[in-house]
Amino acid sequence: MKKLIVIIFFSVLILFSLKSQENTLVFMHPTEYNLKLFTYLTDNNIVEINNLRIIGVYHEKEVYDYSKSKAFLEKNDYPFIELKEIKEEILYDKLYEKNNCTNTFNELFKNSNGIFFFGGPDLPPSIYGEQMGLLTRMTDPYRHYLEASFLFHLLGGSQNPEFTPLLEENPYYMVYAICLGMQTMNIACGGTMIQDIPSEIYKLNSAEEVLLEDNNQQHRNYNNNLCISSTLFSGNFHEINISYPKLITGEYNANLNPLVYSNHHQAIEKLGANLKIIATSVDGKIIEAIKHNKYRNVLGIQFHPEGTYLHDPEIKYRKTEKDSLISGKQILLNNNSYQFHLEFWKTFSGKLNNFKPEK
Repeated sequence: MKKLIVIIFFSVLILFSLKSQENTLVFMHPTEYNLKLFTYLTDNNIVEINNLRIIGVYHEKEVYDYSKSKAFLEKNDYPFIELKEIKEEILYDKLYEKNNCTNTFNELFKNSNGIFFFGGPDLPPSIYGEQMGLLTRMTDPYRHYLEASFLFHLLGGSQNPEFTPLLEENPYYMVYAICLGMQTMNIACGGTMIQDIPSEIYKLNSAEEVLLEDNNQQHRNYNNNLCISSTLFSGNFHEINISYPKLITGEYNANLNPLVYSNHHQAIEKLGANLKIIATSVDGKIIEAIKHNKYRNVLGIQFHPEGTYLHDPEIKYRKTEKDSLISGKQILLNNNSYQFHLEFWKTFSGKLNNFKPEK
């Protein structure tokens, strides 16, 4: 009997030890598409995180049908991923202060090592103090409200300087944000947005004018605007300039002007509080990556390193209907830029694997 008790005791101890070593990542907007992207990266060892656990978080009033995400997880064996629906009401004029979601934000923060924000549609200008531009489209306000408020709770912002950010409790906590995610990080910290790059930055008012410009000034594929029914990818490959590579790709600095894939028409205008530019477009007019001056594992990037179309050689790309089909991976390999993307995910994985829970 004593032997059995000892066996049970040590079994529970081992299970508890394994549980305590979990690397928990909060995963905002866990659509079926985003889940497929990230699980492709983990299945193919592009992302390698020990004892990974993912909590996919969304608001019940988001426009997306999350039954698709649930069906994907049920069909595919990913026991390390769970979904969490937030039901508390959240209002656009209560984002940058304690609100109905504050307790949930606190709970998620305390029970995770990091958080990941994906790309998506235009931000509503009302949440960064501007009027709606004619080329801006608001399609999913509750997603934006939730993510902007969560990022404010994590990092703080100039809108409410008396607020104590959650990362004060653990400045090693990871916050990674891609495309829309980086833009949301900026406005959560008190920054503003360029609502349309071609018209505001380059003073261009037609797709034809944009396509005549240098490729590095094209941040999405405007050939789609000229096609009735297009099979072209919506984004464009272009170069960027990186000034602080270690924050993005660790010790790898072989290519400070990598080719990346972008799909956006908005960009950061005024930087939010405590944010610093670490990469720009080739002409220096578009911010391509930012870091936080105080919290070392906070990173925002404007480009997309996560797409399956960048890693799967079977997925083909072309910019115009006259071009030959070629995989995104081959495009990056041809431009000495694929290793940069692998190093991005290696650095991301390393930060989470070496997570420090305290100051």
